[in-house]
Amino acid sequence: MTPQSHFVVVAAIAPGREAGLRKLLATMTLAPGTADPANAVLPFSAFERLHFARFAILGDATMADFEVFGLPRPKLPTYLLFMGDCDGPAEAQLAEMVQQAGEGLRRIFSHCRSLDLRDDLLEWLIEHDRPVAAPYVNRIGRTVQQIREESALQRALAARVPRGVRKAAVDPQTLRRDLVNFVRSEQAAGRLLLTPPAPTPLGWWLSNALHAIGLPLAAVLLSPLLLISLPFFLVLLRRHERADLEYCPRPRAAAVGEMQELEDHGPSNSFTALGAVKPGWFRRALVQVLLLAIAWGCRHVFARGHLGRVRTIHFAHWVFLDNKIRVLFTSNYDGSHEAYMDDFINKVAWGLNLVFSNGFGWPRTAWLIKQGARRELPFKYYQRGHQLPTEVWYKAYPGLTLSDLERNRRIREGFERVGMSDAEALAWLRLL
Repeated sequence: MTPQSHFVVVAAIAPGREAGLRKLLATMTLAPGTADPANAVLPFSAFERLHFARFAILGDATMADFEVFGLPRPKLPTYLLFMGDCDGPAEAQLAEMVQQAGEGLRRIFSHCRSLDLRDDLLEWLIEHDRPVAAPYVNRIGRTVQQIREESALQRALAARVPRGVRKAAVDPQTLRRDLVNFVRSEQAAGRLLLTPPAPTPLGWWLSNALHAIGLPLAAVLLSPLLLISLPFFLVLLRRHERADLEYCPRPRAAAVGEMQELEDHGPSNSFTALGAVKPGWFRRALVQVLLLAIAWGCRHVFARGHLGRVRTIHFAHWVFLDNKIRVLFTSNYDGSHEAYMDDFINKVAWGLNLVFSNGFGWPRTAWLIKQGARRELPFKYYQRGHQLPTEVWYKAYPGLTLSDLERNRRIREGFERVGMSDAEALAWLRLL
């Protein structure tokens, strides 16, 4: 099994260079925000282990919200974000990109403050790679190669199956046997590949096992202290919640329209949002602890096709910026933006509140998980107000949703099974 990893390169844009950077990024797209996989600057499709990638300019206008309440506005730079999700180590992916497209990467990052022509580009990228506080992978171990091979298998089988397979019309065992023999002949001819999973790296396996037991063990060992502290924490929490400043103005129609121009060019979309953590030690400490817990849950509980009850997110990331003053959230998801937000409201509003209630201006919560995102209009105004355009967004398998990936995985499992009952064979045929 090949685990996935992430790179999050963040660099401050040099004064006066943002307009030129935007023009360069625009040359890398086929449609607004949608990457040209073979663009001349950074040909994403040349990198066979890369699932998703994006460039975004992180200029946060919402920092002006502080001034609404008479608070000083933090002076922070505008950043260029280069983020990607890949199979295997992220450093290896960056090294491959530098080797094959180093000139294009230099053109892009030459608009940033600290890159010098004499710098080693790979070292510079690694130096500016920010840790992901909490990453989410829909199904850990599912590689780009597996996705493409299983999609090819599905297409090949579907082309040979009569539409509307019914038990009375066909013998499912005979048809399945014919299809299995067909695939094996295609494999022998080299026209279809079903590569076995690679061995799980020992270092990753050990690290994952230690991570799995580490947080629960710490919670058990600290449980007496946690129980004693709980009443004090709840008092502090409610005191902060009652005093929290809520600011969810309706976003300008023009700004929403600009975002919508970047969306729905295919069955999947990207989401990039940035916001400040509420001032004070309590909220800053709380969001760090909660993201630690969320990272554990994403890795050990929600790594098999769902995040809570949401089944449309391929990858998601929470990243601290500016000495943990701000949090960046990004995701790659299926469906429309509106459906994505409705999923959150209806299925995991409590989970959103856990983290984002620590964000400045978030709709007021109660007891950390109540209200907040369940207040539909304030929540939708807030998230649109904090959303940033994704200037360039790449997906390695643009026509496929997570439903397709899951169906194709089941098709492969059914193909590789030694035997099936008639009912199982018919159910497998109907997947095609």
